Amino acid sequence: MKMKLILFFYLISMISFGQVRSFTGDESMLYAQTKQVNQFFRRFNGEEDATGKRLYKTDPRYRGVKLRKKYLNILFDLSSPLIPNDTKEVFILEINNKKHPIYLDFHANSWFAEVSSVFTYKGQNVSMILYFKLEQERQGYKWVLSNVHCGLFERYFNHVGESNSGNHFLHPMSHELDFMNLRKVFKDPKNIGFYLEKDYRPDQMALFLKEFQEGNMKFVSSNHVKFHFFQIPQWYFEVTYFNRNRNNSGWLISNLVRVKEKEKKEIIRNYTHEY
Repeated sequence: MKMKLILFFYLISMISFGQVRSFTGDESMLYAQTKQVNQFFRRFNGEEDATGKRLYKTDPRYRGVKLRKKYLNILFDLSSPLIPNDTKEVFILEINNKKHPIYLDFHANSWFAEVSSVFTYKGQNVSMILYFKLEQERQGYKWVLSNVHCGLFERYFNHVGESNSGNHFLHPMSHELDFMNLRKVFKDPKNIGFYLEKDYRPDQMALFLKEFQEGNMKFVSSNHVKFHFFQIPQWYFEVTYFNRNRNNSGWLISNLVRVKEKEKKEIIRNYTHEY
């Protein structure tokens, strides 16, 4: 009798273990880490199944609404305080609309890589942010440096964009004097920003190239990478890598903001030196 009871509980435990393993196994595949940026694109677009197998246009599941909904829900950093649930839900509904779905395009414009780096400038370490974008060349694509930002260069742009109520301006009749009053413009280098057009955008890229080519600035290391996406109409989102020992890890959406298209163009100017 005792042996029968042992055998009975053994069989029950095996069946139960098999059921749990099957359930958690399927779930773990679906909620696995998004380890590569390319995989983020595929999951966002519904071009990969729950086992990680890539789907093609001939597959009926390709870009399916149900598949996308599952993946889109797990492509967010669930720990981020920057993404309210209602904002996330509206975003998912809009891009996964049955009639007008919206997808990401790896080769399209309006997404940028941000690389936090360290350089030496005249012997001292300085932090530098490098921005990259994809550019087509012949039959392929390549990453190109689109802009840089360094606090070291901020000192060169005092008063840029500021309105001036003092005497730091050129009189509108200066041309009648053959601009003889230019002396006051270049008298104090700190005030040169007052004499620039109001829409002038500081070009730190030019300063960086000058200092680098002259040997004053040398690359040391890159520390952190994240991506900025502007491809979805009326939205901006940021993708960051999270190294966690759980399912909600890998490349995830860490920030999501609704942005008007006019405002978006202005924001993009921070990531590229183009106007």
